[in-house]
Amino acid sequence: MAVLNETIEIALTHYSEEMSKAFGTDVFSFVGGIRPEYLQAYRAQMESLAARDDRPDNLVFMIHTPGGVAEVVEKMVEIVRYFYKEVWFVVPDMAMSAGTILCMSGDKIYMDYSSALGPIDPQIANSEGHLVPALGYLDQVERMIERSSNGELTDAEFAILQNQDLATLRRYEQARELSISLLKHWLVKYKFKDWDTHASNGEEVSPDQKEQRAKDIAEALSDHKRWHSHGRMIGVNTLTNDLRLKIEDYTDDATLKNVIRRYSDLLLDCVQTRRLDHMFHHQRYSATN
Repeated sequence: MAVLNETIEIALTHYSEEMSKAFGTDVFSFVGGIRPEYLQAYRAQMESLAARDDRPDNLVFMIHTPGGVAEVVEKMVEIVRYFYKEVWFVVPDMAMSAGTILCMSGDKIYMDYSSALGPIDPQIANSEGHLVPALGYLDQVERMIERSSNGELTDAEFAILQNQDLATLRRYEQARELSISLLKHWLVKYKFKDWDTHASNGEEVSPDQKEQRAKDIAEALSDHKRWHSHGRMIGVNTLTNDLRLKIEDYTDDATLKNVIRRYSDLLLDCVQTRRLDHMFHHQRYSATN
């Protein structure tokens, strides 16, 4: 990671401390793709932030990501939950794909009217080492198999289908299954832990009802036919009204929104102007870390 100049480092530290005071928590930020090669740095920065006896039990995790690898998300959650009892995700702009899965491991998710999550379409490294969305490949294969069963498969499609590597396709299926499984588990364990009564009628929420709601949300977010695009940006209204997922909407809280955006905008500017692949930051961050 490129060393930040002193002025920017001071500003970022100040803004992260503003966030910490506003939420009453520690603050950790990540900008970039969710990739295995970043895990060691992520662990080191999380240990640096948490290495004190007086750390709070709660962490605000601010994230901006286009997505990445579901297996990496699982390890990121294990690391952060080792140190913090509650984790609140803040999404000023977007947390797509694997970033959405990561947010679903939070006790709370903060977004405003312009924020977005995305379909949980896991990314898998192809033969060239590039990350590609798994669900798009599976959908196309399923479509061609259906066309074949109807006697509609063209010669070109047959050639494409014949050249598919079955082991790779199985990896795509496993990535989809893992994404859904993680989301269902984390929603019940963290997001729904204090969901005791139904808002509509005041009746008690049963464990089975929590699991069913988690299943519904996971299946909806993994339904590629519903969203049509790996990069579809799903906003607060859709998440709240259609998926019935509780979001902490700070759209009308001008003070909190300004605190979040000052910090987030400067982080993004650092990444973009320095052409960094990723960046971690927190209030105890030092350019010498």
